[in-house]
Amino acid sequence: MKLTKFVKSVNAEMHKVVWPTAKETRRDTTTVVSLTIFFIIFFAIIDWLLHQFMLLIVG
Repeated sequence: MKLTKFVKSVNAEMHKVVWPTAKETRRDTTTVVSLTIFFIIFFAIIDWLLHQFMLLIVG
C-alpha cells in the first residue's frame, strides 16, 4: 500500500511545517511590493533615457 504510506508521510511533513506569522507575511509582502515598484520605476527611467538617446542618434 504505497498510497497510504505516501499520505502518512505527507501528513508527518505537514506537521513539521512552520508557517509564517502575520507580521512576517506583512514584512515579506511589503518587501516584494516595494521592490516591484522600485524596478518598475527604474526600468521606466532606463527605457525613457534609451529612447531619448535613440532620438538624438536617429534625429
